[in-house]
Amino acid sequence: MTQTIHNVTVLGSGVLGSQIAFQAAFHGFAVTVYDINDDILADARKRFGALAEVYATQAPTPEGVDGKAAADQALAGLRYSSDLADAAKDADLVIEAIPEILDLKRKVFGNLNDVAPSSTIFATNSSTLLPSDIADATGRPDRFLALHFANEVWLHNTAEIMGTAQTDPEVFDTIVDFATKIGAVPIPMHKEKAGYVLNSLLVPFLTAALELAADGYAEPHDVDKVWSIATGAPLGPFRIFDIVGLHTPYNIMANGTDLERRLAQWLKDNYIDQGKLGRASGEGFYTYPQN
Repeated sequence: MTQTIHNVTVLGSGVLGSQIAFQAAFHGFAVTVYDINDDILADARKRFGALAEVYATQAPTPEGVDGKAAADQALAGLRYSSDLADAAKDADLVIEAIPEILDLKRKVFGNLNDVAPSSTIFATNSSTLLPSDIADATGRPDRFLALHFANEVWLHNTAEIMGTAQTDPEVFDTIVDFATKIGAVPIPMHKEKAGYVLNSLLVPFLTAALELAADGYAEPHDVDKVWSIATGAPLGPFRIFDIVGLHTPYNIMANGTDLERRLAQWLKDNYIDQGKLGRASGEGFYTYPQN
């Protein structure tokens, strides 16, 4: 028997955290957005306003439902908090979408366990970390699992679900049901694998592209050109980097192999330290118009 989810709290209001929150709100869930201070949440409100415009025209809606009305209602219904206890007090489900740093995630889940109701399910949206690396820090490993979304979730609506050996099967089934109810396609993972399905394919691809550019074999734009022309793919790897935001791949690679650490340093020196963080900042490997 699955648990009923009504109230959802999303920890982190960055690119993907904001999308997860809006996707749930758009499909009728009561959503609280948490971040570490009110200045960050003020920026998040602008991001949600832009998302509402996108959802009004691009997000699939049930027959007979007006997209703009649904987006406006979702935007108006979002609650914001920079107090973790307040954000989690009524949560049936908390989805963590904070930076890809293991020690940080473990600390946040430990703090969350102290303030969330005992019935609350915890999920991590980690892109590459195993849930078993975090589970003991949550204080409730039977009610913890990974729930990973792709960027632009309203269009690329997969929801990869991966538990640990300790995850209660009913909790797993609850999250499969929740993913369906927010308009996602659940992809249950039968056992743990860092990177799930999507990033097991995507990360090596992006790493290979970054190596070509960092080691001077080809310019990023030309790498994208080759990939798009030869395969028909709408986006090359460096366009994908910009959409994801450069901090996420940097955080992943900075703790990886010797090659990945070297590439992370190149990314930091040549882009992140120059304020070129990807599409959200207006410039990454490409330049973007500001709203």
